[in-house]
Amino acid sequence: MTNQEIIPIILCGGSGTRLWPLSRESYPKQFLNLEENNNKSLLQNTCERILSIKNISDPILVCNKEHRFIAAEQLRNININPKSILLEPFGRGTAPAVAIAALKAKENSENPFLLVLSSDHIISNKENLIKVLQLAINYADEGRLVTFGVKPDYPETGYGYIESSSNLNNDLGSQIKRFIEKPNLAKAKKYIKNKNFFWNSGIFLFKANDILREIKSFEPKILENCQKALNSSQLDLDFERIETEHFSKCDNISLDVAVMEKTSLGTVIPMEIGWKDIGSWNQLWDYSNKDESGNVLKGNVIFEDSKNCFFRSEERLIVGINLEDIIVVETNDAVLIANKNFTQKVKKIVQTLKNKSYKESYENSKVYRPWGYFTTLAEENNWKLKKIVVNPNSSLSSQLHKKRSEHWTVVSGSAEVEVDSNISILEKNQSTYIPKNCKHRLSNPNKSLLTLIEVQNGEYLGEDDIIRFEDDYGRIKNSHSKKNLYKNIENE
Repeated sequence: MTNQEIIPIILCGGSGTRLWPLSRESYPKQFLNLEENNNKSLLQNTCERILSIKNISDPILVCNKEHRFIAAEQLRNININPKSILLEPFGRGTAPAVAIAALKAKENSENPFLLVLSSDHIISNKENLIKVLQLAINYADEGRLVTFGVKPDYPETGYGYIESSSNLNNDLGSQIKRFIEKPNLAKAKKYIKNKNFFWNSGIFLFKANDILREIKSFEPKILENCQKALNSSQLDLDFERIETEHFSKCDNISLDVAVMEKTSLGTVIPMEIGWKDIGSWNQLWDYSNKDESGNVLKGNVIFEDSKNCFFRSEERLIVGINLEDIIVVETNDAVLIANKNFTQKVKKIVQTLKNKSYKESYENSKVYRPWGYFTTLAEENNWKLKKIVVNPNSSLSSQLHKKRSEHWTVVSGSAEVEVDSNISILEKNQSTYIPKNCKHRLSNPNKSLLTLIEVQNGEYLGEDDIIRFEDDYGRIKNSHSKKNLYKNIENE
């Protein structure tokens, strides 16, 4: 096996629609804990399972700018320091994402191996993954573009398929004959009977120069615009913001369509690694451990005489009686109830919610920030009640609000409060009032969490009513005019 560096490229995009309401646009599934007997997110597991690969380096992450603090915090919690976190201004498919990550990888390494991984896959057999990657290195070292096929065990219509040119065993790869988009059920049943067909895992291994050469050959505009976007990118704390103008000119296209379906260098290698891409609640039910009646239960759930159901409670009690093939998922602001065999329609329902301007379509009432999180407990037209949790040794920005006042009451921990340059310490059960148009800052100076209750009153309670003066997380724009400061958004 070669001694060249292997750089993981972790793709962290995703709109968070298929596992709604648990997954949202503001907090998609790669940041969720979906694996049983495992308290880490899918992203954290993706990063950790490859640590024992010889010559593996710290990863390059490609993620949406809205998720940058969540991704950084989750990696920090597992002691992984990425080479770079590239922030896409918007999604443009895996081809531009891989192109710009490959260009970034070459900045400090002449021609490294690139291991491209989705951040939201489940892989239960890490040992077999390591073995198949060692085999793939040999093909990639010869200039092949390697992808990995999973032998299908049922006619899944939610995955793409790969057809190999020859029958394969676990010790060999094969030329790729063709890629097939998600088939209908009749075709999927036909494919699983043929030993040349595999589920498309979306995992790739190749050398940086090889994939960049093929992108240039088949999609030269993507490579050109990615190079310009990277050259014009801006460093922002630990992140690198990809320049918008040129990146927007890239076609929204997958690496499969852009390159792998056209190249003569494609190789598919079979793998048996317990791979799953959980794309629906039905698939998560199928993957999870069940009781003797086929039920999957998580959280505060009581049920009787029910079978083949999935119950997940995040906060409130769920009671089920005489149910069959039913999905019930409860969060603090929405409840999904669906027939288990029709959960692929959830994505369509989320789009309907967006069209009707339901904020629940994209944002949970629990909203993560770089300093911690807040949860909206109740609200009406001119008041809102929030629970705010601030991480140890963290601070919110120095800010003011034009249209609302705030009242803070500490319920645990202690808070350092700065109001118009006057600093005070609030302990449990103590409170303070922040009038509108008053410059203020909240900090947690201790090693334990700070929790407080915030009551907002005013004519407008939106998160964009904020003018920032100082911020530890780079959320103040270059221009310091009041107009631009007012446009700084808290949900970034």
